[in-house]
Amino acid sequence: MKVLVIGGGAREHALCRSLSLDPDVSALYCAPGNAGIAEVAELRPVDALDGAAVAALATELGADLVVVGPEAPLVAGVGDAVRAAGIPVFGPSAEAAQLEGSKAFAKDVMAAAGVPTARSYVCTTPEEVDAALDAFGAPYVVKDDGLAAGKGVVVTEDIEAARAHALACDRVVIEEYLDGPEVSLFAITDGVTVVPLQPAQDFKRALDGDQGPNTGGMGAYSPLPWADPKLVDEVMELVLQPTVDELRRRGTPFSGLLYAGLAITGRGTRVIEFNARFGDPETQVVLARLRTPLASVLLNAANGTLADEPPLVWRDDAAVTVVIASHNYPDTPRTGDPIEGLAEVAAEDAPDAYVLHAGTRREGDAVVSAGGRVLSVTATGSDLAQAREKAYTAVARIRLDGSQHRTDIAAKAAGLG
Repeated sequence: MKVLVIGGGAREHALCRSLSLDPDVSALYCAPGNAGIAEVAELRPVDALDGAAVAALATELGADLVVVGPEAPLVAGVGDAVRAAGIPVFGPSAEAAQLEGSKAFAKDVMAAAGVPTARSYVCTTPEEVDAALDAFGAPYVVKDDGLAAGKGVVVTEDIEAARAHALACDRVVIEEYLDGPEVSLFAITDGVTVVPLQPAQDFKRALDGDQGPNTGGMGAYSPLPWADPKLVDEVMELVLQPTVDELRRRGTPFSGLLYAGLAITGRGTRVIEFNARFGDPETQVVLARLRTPLASVLLNAANGTLADEPPLVWRDDAAVTVVIASHNYPDTPRTGDPIEGLAEVAAEDAPDAYVLHAGTRREGDAVVSAGGRVLSVTATGSDLAQAREKAYTAVARIRLDGSQHRTDIAAKAAGLG
């Protein structure tokens, strides 16, 4: 099977790493990719937002499957263009991807499907913003209605900060604050059958102790030893299957990866948000624990034959990912700094710990930073404490001037904090 992965972040590196280990994959390509992905897949240049260009590349390569990684190409209809060329695509249509592309659309779908979520208002004027903020009170939760690369949400006790964020957006969703721990649960679906993956927890805030601004994610771990064993079944019944059924009922079936961001509140599980693709950095830890070869699962989802796929098999190991970010991330991250120590991790820590590239590029023989979140260091172990120790041992080998990372990823879950 020839597989083309679209994107160039740590999520796509994790996908390519898993696909490269699949014996059914005879050729693996990634466009545009990054310096790390080049070690496991052949890179091809492409504008990931140009559906015609992606379809032409997939046709040229004779791809049997195209996996669209990031949200922006999905919302832009890249998957539709590739499907129109007769090539199977793992990823939803542009219409179905509005589940992530528009918070207001997602709220409407959840209301129709009876999916539990936070009460909310959609606001387009200053008057509506003020009324919504007043109705819910602090903490204020303000979400840009559109895509914002994981940084469009403000949760604050400061009403002026909440109002300023709301007024900077064309349209916002203001909702009640949901208490309790957060969980990420992925599910693969062909629009009818839904197959849940293992839950994970990520860390959105930039600094230790969940302080600082929201980011795209600074680390993650799986499994969740504190979670109710019935959680996955409950979310399947109350959230994932009803959402997939409602989208099919509307004539916009969702095929691909459905990501539910959940809050485990005192009143039960509530949906915080949906994503229409693998989440980053949760993908890194979830795929590290998946034993089932990935390609056939994705192809069956793309072809509408997911019901034929045998049950997924998981490793008992735990996995932890720690993100290394550039200086001043998430505000105006510095780029162009050389990254050292990658070879040391490969020599000393593999296979239990490895580095997945996100914002990197190659300059001659050197790898340099090229984005806010630069690397994801992922490690597995017999339990979270061991996986965490291995991850931070590898992090310590990497040298990137001015870089930052959280030191408390999975600490509490591992019984260390």
